[in-house]
Amino acid sequence: MSSEETEYHSNDFEWDELRERIENDPKLNYHFLPQSSSSSSLDSQSWNHFHARHSTGKFFKERRYLFKEFPELASSEKKSKLLEVGCGNGSTALPILRCKENILVFACDCSTEALDRATEVIHASTVVSARDRFRPFCWDFSTCRFPKWLMCDSCYETSLHKQNASLSGIDNCERDSTGITSLKKSECCIGGMDFVTLIFTLSAVPLHRMSAAIAECFSVLKPGGLLFFRDYGLYDMTMLRFEPDQKVGFREYKRSDGTRSYFFSLDIARDLFIGAGFIEVELEYCCVKSINRRKQKTMHRVWVHGKFQKPM
Repeated sequence: MSSEETEYHSNDFEWDELRERIENDPKLNYHFLPQSSSSSSLDSQSWNHFHARHSTGKFFKERRYLFKEFPELASSEKKSKLLEVGCGNGSTALPILRCKENILVFACDCSTEALDRATEVIHASTVVSARDRFRPFCWDFSTCRFPKWLMCDSCYETSLHKQNASLSGIDNCERDSTGITSLKKSECCIGGMDFVTLIFTLSAVPLHRMSAAIAECFSVLKPGGLLFFRDYGLYDMTMLRFEPDQKVGFREYKRSDGTRSYFFSLDIARDLFIGAGFIEVELEYCCVKSINRRKQKTMHRVWVHGKFQKPM
């Protein structure tokens, strides 16, 4: 196991101790002041600029911890289908394609720049079959229902009938931007997903749209399918770096480049996913100390790790 993987998976400090220290620091009081959320959606243009600026190999780091954190991927059946929501530069898709030769990865992102970078990374890899098993398409799951080729109307309505969450706020968008060429015209859909990944994606969605976006992920999963979640946790060091004028809502912030970030507590994450019909399998904070050797500073990183299942 690499030192990077070891560090990522360890729990180096107690989250409650960090919370107490942060909440008792008067300089950080502005983080806890009430504020109504802004009503914007995912800004694809801002994310295009972001991925254009960070297109070098230095920014790209494969998430090789995925099979340790989500071992169901390693034990999945042949020809399993996975939907990566918010694929970014391919840092999640590539290790999955590399380690599991029979899995088919569908990957969407609201940024065309991100999809271009991800496609380049996959095609440049040494995994010969990766390009044939990687199916990217441009989509904003926070405002649009997933395309019908993922789940046909009949299957979609059946899934909706079983869930309790409302999909109000989601438009029934019609786009021909999938980039998928392998689906036969005679097939109504590909039958839904065995897995969905939300890896550092949901935090970019405005809070008021998260419930509907998660319900979309629920709707394209097969019964018994799993959703793997990893995102920024409450009091992560990146949250504490935001200035007061960057706060745009409850635990929501906007960076200078226009991209957004939300920081999850376990309670909020639990309410969102259970409210969409999921069963909680795992949910915990991942608390890691990392050292910036150049500045000789200790950084307290907090992520939320979750695993949720669609009922059989």
